[in-house]
Amino acid sequence: MKKDVAVPALGPLGMLRWAWTQLTSMRTALFLLLLLAVAAVPGSLFPQRSINPEQVTTYLTNKPTTGEWLDRFQLFDVYSSVWFSAIYLLLFISLIGCILPRVKKHAKALRTPPPRTPSRLNRLPQNGTIRIQTAGVSGVSDEEVVRDVAALLKKRGYRSEARPGDATPSVGAERGYSREVGNLLFHISLVGLLASVGVGGAFGYNGQRVLVEGETFVNSLVSYDSFKPGTLFQEDSLDPYSVKLDKFNITFDRESTTHFGQPIDFTAEVETRRSPDAEPEKEKLRVNHPLRIDGADMYLVGNGYAPVVTVRDGDGDVAFSGPVVSVPQDGMYTSLMVIKVPDAKPEQLGFQGFLLPTAMTDETGFAISGDPNAINPQLQLNSYYGNLGLDDGMPQNVYVLETDELKDLNNRNADAGGIVLGAGQTYELPDGKGSISFDGLKRFIGVDIAYDPSKRPVAIFAALALLGLAISLFTPRRRAWVKIKNSVDGSGREERIIEYGLLARGEDHRLESEAKELRKLLEQQWPAVERAGV
Repeated sequence: MKKDVAVPALGPLGMLRWAWTQLTSMRTALFLLLLLAVAAVPGSLFPQRSINPEQVTTYLTNKPTTGEWLDRFQLFDVYSSVWFSAIYLLLFISLIGCILPRVKKHAKALRTPPPRTPSRLNRLPQNGTIRIQTAGVSGVSDEEVVRDVAALLKKRGYRSEARPGDATPSVGAERGYSREVGNLLFHISLVGLLASVGVGGAFGYNGQRVLVEGETFVNSLVSYDSFKPGTLFQEDSLDPYSVKLDKFNITFDRESTTHFGQPIDFTAEVETRRSPDAEPEKEKLRVNHPLRIDGADMYLVGNGYAPVVTVRDGDGDVAFSGPVVSVPQDGMYTSLMVIKVPDAKPEQLGFQGFLLPTAMTDETGFAISGDPNAINPQLQLNSYYGNLGLDDGMPQNVYVLETDELKDLNNRNADAGGIVLGAGQTYELPDGKGSISFDGLKRFIGVDIAYDPSKRPVAIFAALALLGLAISLFTPRRRAWVKIKNSVDGSGREERIIEYGLLARGEDHRLESEAKELRKLLEQQWPAVERAGV
């Protein structure tokens, strides 16, 4: 009866060594790279809180059960989730574990002399012989010829070694070590890319702000409309610069018959101060031409009109005065606007409706905007009174007016009708609730401000990765050997034979041309008296 073979236990140290070996294998690195790509897919399928928190809230409201489970698995925060970060870190460690042994092995290979000279060079894929007369090289020993050949191969980019002490003096040479250097550079650059992206995500930030003409943005947290910091971001790292929007210009197409009225150029004229004590500078901000200031990039991402209105309450006091950002809804800049006046007395007031830059009526009598330029600006609003819900501390969207708890003052179906205001006009609200005036019209821009300290390192490592890839793809790995033999021909004359052979590591379609070039160089150095077939 056969006895069972007892397998020794690995133990804790052995298990760690085995786990490290598995993690740092190239197969595992490739698998983790594929897994990272698959793990990023949910980020494009489901809305992400970091990009659009409103869509996440809407999804959770419309699909509460599904949304709750998706939220548990962090599918609304894919790129900052525990499982995505784990894959990212494991890939980072795996790549480092793969690279270090290869660097050590390549460093050893660089110190290792070329392989020994084969005994039969005529068996190599490319080979040949050159016969030269001893008289033609009078006084030149085999050792000197070997050293000259080694120097010649070195000029061709080979790492050569002269072997005059062999039974048959020879030269061993090898080139293409930079191929592995390129391969290592590519993988090291991938690690650099991963590290740079991690640093950028940790110390960078991204924020948005709406700027009306005449307003100034100061780079502080309270000045942002929305702000997304990195995990290691510190508030005191914000550079104290300021940007003032002096004027925003739009050029509309006035010549085309098919695209008449479409905007063709946007230019924001701004005044910047790069520090509190710096002199103001006049600069321009355009689409695809961000304003770079103190390491941050300010992008122009939106624009529209901001009507200047004044609202007086029932007591005759000014409860609100200033520009109101309106959101464009179409190419004619028909814009949705909402005004909330919580300070009005005795009742809070609210307004919602549209701004028509060039008001006109269509064939049905419906008010529309006939041009995106502000030729005949008009406000068409509904008004409400009651509790706006701002006093209970619950956040609200500034572009949405919740009317469930409000009572109508003006609308199309009421006796008073809707509010229609031209520039410079004032409308008295019903029941002595106050008045609203359309004082003027300004433009606004939406800017996205991004600070990414990894931008330059990512560009450098990406360029290095491409360079390493090009080197590894286009650098051939070749070996060459040359032997020096002496013999006597049929007429009794002494002759010296130079025998050479080349071998490629892998496929090399240019090996034949390299053999021809080597033969040419050898014949130039030592003219042949008889050519032997290659």
